[in-house]
Amino acid sequence: MLKTSDFYYNLPEELIAQTPVYPRDSSRLLCYDKQLDRVEHKHFYDIENMLKAGDLLVINDTKVYPARLFAYTEHGGKVEVLLLKRLNLTDWEVLVKPGKKAKEGVVLTVNEELKLTVVSRTPTGERIIRFEFNGVFEDILSRAGEMPLPPYIHEKLKDQQRYQTVYCNKEGSSAAPTAGLHFTLELMQRLQSKGIEFARVQLNVGLGTFRPVKSDNLEEHEMHVEYYNIDKDAADAINKAKSEGRRVIAVGTTSVRTLETVADQNGMVKQCCGDTGIFIYPPYKFKCIDALITNFHLPESTLIMLVSALLGREKTLELYNLAVQEKYRFFSFGDAMFLY
Repeated sequence: MLKTSDFYYNLPEELIAQTPVYPRDSSRLLCYDKQLDRVEHKHFYDIENMLKAGDLLVINDTKVYPARLFAYTEHGGKVEVLLLKRLNLTDWEVLVKPGKKAKEGVVLTVNEELKLTVVSRTPTGERIIRFEFNGVFEDILSRAGEMPLPPYIHEKLKDQQRYQTVYCNKEGSSAAPTAGLHFTLELMQRLQSKGIEFARVQLNVGLGTFRPVKSDNLEEHEMHVEYYNIDKDAADAINKAKSEGRRVIAVGTTSVRTLETVADQNGMVKQCCGDTGIFIYPPYKFKCIDALITNFHLPESTLIMLVSALLGREKTLELYNLAVQEKYRFFSFGDAMFLY
């Protein structure tokens, strides 16, 4: 039985990318051919030569809202609020720091336009809050909120759009689907002109991205549920590719989790939406995806476990240790892997 600690690797802090590269597709790309057991070191723009006509890239077009707010108690104490999930027009599930300043009934002020009241606390420590505002909430949030960068990024982001994919569409995430950050519109156009197709799905990235695996027994870890949506166009494109024996390549672990949640044993999907708490770790038989484009993930995270389900734990750690030796950049603003 695999344990959480089996997915640890040693990462020097200086390899954690603090800022994005320009242009987006100049990041490095570690390519691994599973059949040939072959590694190649390239740049992301080289993905054009690694893909072939008929390949279908499944992208997650969720959009990150400016989910980090700073609010103040009546005595001037500062509280950080991270929006996780919208429950209705006024209520949200959030993370707060420090928690001791966010007891039930406490009123916090963001600015003249926005106040919030702590309604309750969930069993896992999140808070349910209720906003008070006059006007359009999304407009107020765009002025008051900041991009919710992960805690390991300490640099301030100069261009907020660099934490959005160029194809983002439907707002709903509190973290970016980071494998997609490497694509430029020009690269996507070149791929399409080569006969490579795109299918858009949506998975709203939430708390699971921030939550560590606390139990060493994987079976005891409970994933936070996240909303997904596959429309008819995407389902039709994916099913056509599967039935014609063409490669379905997931861009990011969020696309993988969406597809594997809904796919039947033949890898076929249907138009649907709902919540998924799927936790993919070895051993696992993938039903829909044939290949994966993904970033380098945190040690002992559910994401490195998902990659290990595709490659095997030992091979995954071998590639990660190679990436450390080769000084690849890690995590959200880091480099990428193409596993096929």
